[in-house]
Amino acid sequence: MAAGPRELARLIDALPRERLEQVFTHASWADDRSSSYERLEFLGDSVLELAIARAVFDRFGEASEGRLAKIRAHVVSRQSCAAVAKELGLGDRLLDYAGEIPADELKRISRSRNVLAAVLEAALAAVYLEHGFERIEPAIVDAFGDNIEFARSSHVDYKTELQEALARSGRQVHYTVLEVEGPPHDRRFVCAAHVAGAQLGIGRGSTKKAAEQEAARQALEALGVEPEQF
Repeated sequence: MAAGPRELARLIDALPRERLEQVFTHASWADDRSSSYERLEFLGDSVLELAIARAVFDRFGEASEGRLAKIRAHVVSRQSCAAVAKELGLGDRLLDYAGEIPADELKRISRSRNVLAAVLEAALAAVYLEHGFERIEPAIVDAFGDNIEFARSSHVDYKTELQEALARSGRQVHYTVLEVEGPPHDRRFVCAAHVAGAQLGIGRGSTKKAAEQEAARQALEALGVEPEQF
C-alpha cells in the first residue's frame, strides 16, 4: 500500500469490532437500516469535506472561492472516494461481514463505486468518533494526497474561466456550432465563442464540449486573460 493511505488504514484496522461491523454492513444485509453503514456515511461525508476544505484552503493560497470549491468537489467526489476505498481494500473487507449473501450479489456490491465511496465515508466517521477530528485529519489528507495533486495539475476549465472573467464586466459568452465533420462514428465539431457579437475563438474537437473548450481558450487569449492556475 502507498504511504498516503497507510495511516488511515491503520486507524480503520484498529477500530473496535462493533464499529467495524457497522462500517462493513450494507443496508440490504442489516435487520435495521440504522445498523448499516448509512448513518455513519452521513457523518463521514462532513468529516471528509472539512478535512479536504482545510487542506485546499491552506495549499492554494491564491485560489478564488470558486476555484477552491471546484478543487474540493473533485477531491471528495464519489469517483475519488471509491478510488481511495479500493486502495484501502475496503471492498474486499465487505466479504468478511456479508454473511450468507449470494456470490453474484456480493461481487456486484463490493465493486460498486457508490458502495465503496459510502463505506469509505462510514469508516471516516467511525475513526472520527473514536479519535476526534484533529487526530485523524492528517491521515485523511494523506490518503487523498494524490487526488489533491491531480486537482492542482489537471486541465484548466477554459469555459468556466471565460464565463467568470466576462461576468466581472457584465458580459456573457455564447457558443455556436459552425460545422460537424466526418461520419457518425468519427465526428469532429467546430464551435465558435462569441462575446458581444464578436467571434473571439474557434475550436475543433471530437465532442462539442471539447470544441467549445478550445474556442473558450482562444477567446481568453483574445481578451488578454491568463487562465487561473491552481
